[in-house]
Amino acid sequence: MSKVCVVYWSGTGNTEAMANLVAEGAKAAGAETDIFTAGEFSADQASAYDALAFGCPSMGSEELEDTEFAPMFQGVLGSLAGKKVGLFGSYGWGDGEWMRTWQQDVRDAGIDLVSDGVIANEAPDDEAAEACRGLGASLAG
Repeated sequence: MSKVCVVYWSGTGNTEAMANLVAEGAKAAGAETDIFTAGEFSADQASAYDALAFGCPSMGSEELEDTEFAPMFQGVLGSLAGKKVGLFGSYGWGDGEWMRTWQQDVRDAGIDLVSDGVIANEAPDDEAAEACRGLGASLAG
């Protein structure tokens, strides 16, 4: 059984809802799944998982939340080589540029993503919810 970890930061609850959907998809696909907030997770914990999903909403001028999430993610990035990794998050404006930038940064670090990042405008609608579950299933598979 694969072990999947979902790590997120959420300001309004939208990205938290997405994290729960990603975990739901991983569990449905048979994975043992844990969920952590960004403040609860560190690089030391990454080695315990086969796959990790990271969720962060778009902040400011389309960037990652920079007080808790971005420092945690930078600390973990070096320990993700060889693992299945997925990204997700919500946004309230713009066109998802923060996700494209984040994906490129991860790929530039030599990490393979299981899919393009899953994004939702505000709260996840049915389509985004299904995409979140699909991300979880692909991490578990």
